[in-house]
Amino acid sequence: MNNQPALIKSLKVYQIVFLGLAWMTPMIFFTVYGVAYDAAGGQMVLAYLIAFLAIFFTAYSYSRMVKAYPIAGSAYTYTKKAIHPRLGFLVGWALLLDYIFSPIIAILTFGIFMHTEFPSIPVYVWVIVMNIILALVNIVGIKSVARISGISVVVQILFISLFCLFIIKDIATGQASSSTLFSLHPFLASDVPFTTIFSGAALICFCFLGFDAVTTMAEETIQPEKTIPKAIFLIVCIAAVMYIAISYFTQIAYPGFTFTNPDNAAYTLVKLVGGNLLSSLFITVLIIATFTQGVSSVTSVTRFLYALGRESVLPQKVFSYIHPTFKTPVVNILLVTAFSFLGMFIDLNTAVTFVSFGALTAFTFVNVSVIAHFYIKLKKRSFTETILYLIFPLIGAAFIGWLLTLLNKDTLLIGVAWLTVGFLYLFVKSRLPAPFVKRDHSKVTVPEK
Repeated sequence: MNNQPALIKSLKVYQIVFLGLAWMTPMIFFTVYGVAYDAAGGQMVLAYLIAFLAIFFTAYSYSRMVKAYPIAGSAYTYTKKAIHPRLGFLVGWALLLDYIFSPIIAILTFGIFMHTEFPSIPVYVWVIVMNIILALVNIVGIKSVARISGISVVVQILFISLFCLFIIKDIATGQASSSTLFSLHPFLASDVPFTTIFSGAALICFCFLGFDAVTTMAEETIQPEKTIPKAIFLIVCIAAVMYIAISYFTQIAYPGFTFTNPDNAAYTLVKLVGGNLLSSLFITVLIIATFTQGVSSVTSVTRFLYALGRESVLPQKVFSYIHPTFKTPVVNILLVTAFSFLGMFIDLNTAVTFVSFGALTAFTFVNVSVIAHFYIKLKKRSFTETILYLIFPLIGAAFIGWLLTLLNKDTLLIGVAWLTVGFLYLFVKSRLPAPFVKRDHSKVTVPEK
């Protein structure tokens, strides 16, 4: 009998939604506003619509696969089970790039804005403090993470609503460029090439990352086959409404808005909309948001590592260990915390580069996995099933795959290099002898190496 401690099923739909939105961080719209604006040629509404369509088809594919395999592992598990274990490993290796650098993005953003508020304290000090706090919160348990995530998401949604109300007030009082709340202009590309808008959409997909991360918590969710698919669609739709609404109102109210530094463009925009009061509130909410994003991203990556360890893709004794008291993967949490100290040495753009490549690669193969599992293996090929299990995921795979090719050359080169390292690891691992298994009558023991 196996007495190894296991993860506890305790999460419900609303908790999964809050965790996903917290990981996604609705305030990420402001964090990447300047970079996204430049990439999309100012056509933010169209870029977010395109990104939403691409993500929607992929979210559908995730909802199908989590029903088929309601266990931790996300794209790694789906590709492994539906297509081939070795391909699954490489997809998981790419996805690891997404998950393991996401906490670094959170702590770097936290450090940058805290340094803005307290210039005498260096960024690296905040990185250290943030890492320790994230580790402690995640060790205590998943329920504490869900509670913190819920509060943060509510605060972010309230701020976004307030921001939009300020813009509506400017339009109503004639202080904005537009005199009407209804305009088709944001939905028209005007003189901006569609290739530019699609390039912006490829970058903007980063703002939707989070719906996929909740699949790593399938083993801590009550009725994951029903709960997680519902949560996935709620997360994607809520995020899309918020992002498109902000883009729409800012685009019609301030079409001539300009900035010099993309990194603080959002702060300039918020100050234009609401003055010093709203900009001060903005900094406060953004700090809270980046903190909870860090909490949720550490939760996701540690569960993903747990899945890899449990299947001996990574050393089992280390990565599949569950603390007997806290019922959390403590060793994984400590390892991720140690790795996140890289935030003291790399910049935000580098971290985002890793995340974007890993996420889009994984998304592509999740779509392909739906076709392999349902259409090919299970032979679900009626007219309706062909649409659901071939056409929809094919659209998702093609859309995401194309957006992947639109990432800059440096990103693609780094991504290919990372996959090469994964391939070499897989090659070496496959050449190592299997552990010696000693049979002792009724039980099987595997000696320590």
